[in-house]
Amino acid sequence: MSKQGGNGHITVATSASGTEPLALIELPARALGPKDIRVRVRAIGVNPVDWKMRSGGPLRFAHRFVGPSGQLVVGVDFAGEVVEQGAEADLPVGARVVGATDFSRKQLGSYANEVVVRDDQCATLPNAVSFEDAACLPVPGATALRALELAGLPTSGKAPDVRVLVLGAAGGVGLVTLQIARVLGMKAAGVCSTRNTALVEKLGAASIDYTKGDALEAAAAHGPYDLILNVVGSEIYSTSRARTLLTDKGSVVLAVVRPADVPALLFSSRVKHVLGRPFRQNLEPLVGWLATRDLEPLIEATFPLAEAEKAHVLSKGGKVVGKLLLLP
Repeated sequence: MSKQGGNGHITVATSASGTEPLALIELPARALGPKDIRVRVRAIGVNPVDWKMRSGGPLRFAHRFVGPSGQLVVGVDFAGEVVEQGAEADLPVGARVVGATDFSRKQLGSYANEVVVRDDQCATLPNAVSFEDAACLPVPGATALRALELAGLPTSGKAPDVRVLVLGAAGGVGLVTLQIARVLGMKAAGVCSTRNTALVEKLGAASIDYTKGDALEAAAAHGPYDLILNVVGSEIYSTSRARTLLTDKGSVVLAVVRPADVPALLFSSRVKHVLGRPFRQNLEPLVGWLATRDLEPLIEATFPLAEAEKAHVLSKGGKVVGKLLLLP
């Protein structure tokens, strides 16, 4: 593993025998387009999509089909400072920003000392918001907001008559969803383990301890729900059973899709798949809530960029509470 200069990127190659270890390498600086900015990365949020990209599957296929050529650089979320701007970009040098990379725009991932993205993929950060807190939010926050939209629910104002259930409440997406529900005045419930019930309740939600019996049966007492967001997968919480807990117009939204989910997604208007894509439009309200402390990220651990492999091992274990960060 080596790193020279200021353009180190984490990259991964795959072979027929499986995924090879992450490596820190030097890549040439990428030229800017008119609307591009170059950002010196100060913090990187780790998401399951990062390690899923390494091991093949639909995401890796999509990356090979529409993504940039050459080395695969993983990662999406980042926060940092603009160090160069394209001729038409509206974020000036020196601006503090949070954003996300997008391989469909031929961009390399965020596991790097610097990234090149379009200006509409970033929102500015007030000085009161740390890079570390900001880097926790892009994918989880965009996922939570999009889940509300898919269920036909508001993402601003107050909606005190709305009920939300989060299956997998203590992870990055779950915690953000519960906090957004609190900001919007919604009634929320979260399924979690015993060690996280106090955390879920602190966020204003009813806690449902899955270690103490049938979680969906227990959740029924707090419903019916306008949105059930399943962050952990239908093999753990049956989609057909979850649908019985919905209001007449409610939706089950899946953050993780298995092959068995395809029929429901194709033939039921009440089962949907969420893919959080951060852009300025959905990042700005998240940053606003960070600034007012209505959103407070929970960071379980931080690692140097060169130790990204350790973060992936921890993330794969499925027991992370809140977020993992990498620091270049």
